[in-house]
Amino acid sequence: MVTVKHKRCPGNWREASGGYALSLRARRRAEINIPPELPDILKQFTKAAIRTQPHDVLQWSAGYFSALSKGEPLPVKDRIEMPVATQKTDTGLTPGLLKVLHKQLSPKGRVSMIELEKKWKHLCLPVEQLRALLQLDNFGDEVEWLKVLALGCSILGGSLMTSVKYACEILTTDPEGGPARIPFDTFSFIYTYLASIDGEMPDYKVEAFLSALKGQA
Repeated sequence: MVTVKHKRCPGNWREASGGYALSLRARRRAEINIPPELPDILKQFTKAAIRTQPHDVLQWSAGYFSALSKGEPLPVKDRIEMPVATQKTDTGLTPGLLKVLHKQLSPKGRVSMIELEKKWKHLCLPVEQLRALLQLDNFGDEVEWLKVLALGCSILGGSLMTSVKYACEILTTDPEGGPARIPFDTFSFIYTYLASIDGEMPDYKVEAFLSALKGQA
């Protein structure tokens, strides 16, 4: 019987092969190209998520990056906000989220139901709530955004004047904590519209209130 003895590899060969493996791994690492803008994109995304506090991060993220890629206003709150004290139940809807929707949809004036529902979902708001809100008026395939905003404020406000107050705070260009001024025509439109939806205030009282207010302007 012939016995074959395995020769040990010389030390210098093992060292050479180990060096080659290290060199190969180094080259592979060098081939991984990290886009220079990626760190800042992820940083801004993280800050936006913390500020907006979405209930469903994945759903919100889809809307965030979709808007980012199209150069549209992002679904991001201006700041972290506390729950609205006047809300009897947690509807998810807040002045901050309504303001986000306003930034996204107001430039178009009129928006399709499909787009409105998509933006609503991206903010992780319940679609059932949107549909219930839209049933307060006879909307078609398109909606006038300012009316939807007014109805959203009515959910937050509970009363006519509180609803209009929320609308002023969302629409104003004054600094936060300021008088929350908006054009009189816009105020008149929202007040008259919500009064007609409410149905408890006669038209002559609405006109008298607005006339008195215009006289003070």
